[in-house]
Amino acid sequence: MQRLGKNNGRYDGETIDISAVLKEIQVAALSHGWQQEVIHADGRFPWLALHRPALALPASHAPLRIYLSAGIHGDEPAGPLAVRTLICENLWPANLEIFLLPCLNPHGFERNQRENPDGIDLNRDYRNPRSAEIQAHLLWLARQPRFDFYLCLHEDWESKGFYLYEQNPDQLPSLAAKIIAAVEPVCPIDLSEIIEGRAARGGVIHPQINPQTRPDWPEGLYLITQKSRLGCTLEAPSDFPLAARVNALVAAVYATLSA
Repeated sequence: MQRLGKNNGRYDGETIDISAVLKEIQVAALSHGWQQEVIHADGRFPWLALHRPALALPASHAPLRIYLSAGIHGDEPAGPLAVRTLICENLWPANLEIFLLPCLNPHGFERNQRENPDGIDLNRDYRNPRSAEIQAHLLWLARQPRFDFYLCLHEDWESKGFYLYEQNPDQLPSLAAKIIAAVEPVCPIDLSEIIEGRAARGGVIHPQINPQTRPDWPEGLYLITQKSRLGCTLEAPSDFPLAARVNALVAAVYATLSA
């Protein structure tokens, strides 16, 4: 699979009609029995939070709770499209409770830009939030239980292939290698030893971050600090065909759900 060579200093690949994609997600979610909540709205877009309780669980067992989000950067279309595929295919294991945010920055997709209309990178706004979008997201998160695992679906316009960040401060059993193995048949893996200025191995970065020293928290840093002790930020390579990027994110999610 060859890189497209379209990106030059920014993402210049395919764009999507985010309004249409979100409507398709909403219709499919309703047809499969998901609970839906609008956590923020501005008259044009609803910021949806979807919830599917565990469907089959012994009374003595607590469900495994999985959190997924996508679309926080408006120049990363594979995330919402992967969510659409996942919702439509409806292959979620019955013993899992799923919390899903399909798109955290719909206005960014209208403009094909990373930031929201006010020029705020929403994925740096979780410690001292300025944006209405992230303020609403944090209020919603505060009402949810803790998650056993989280996945944040992203793209990287500079990347040579798929890679991921895994946060696992308690050294719990890792799912990173299983995710990489599932993605490799459908999308190249970035095997660089340095990715985004961090040491990497086999497409996996384990960031060493002290949250208290970082003023601009991304979503993943908030989640690992407040809501979970294990999770991954997935980065599909934006200079490859859109279908491959979507397939990579879908394969990564399925690998996690089946673990």
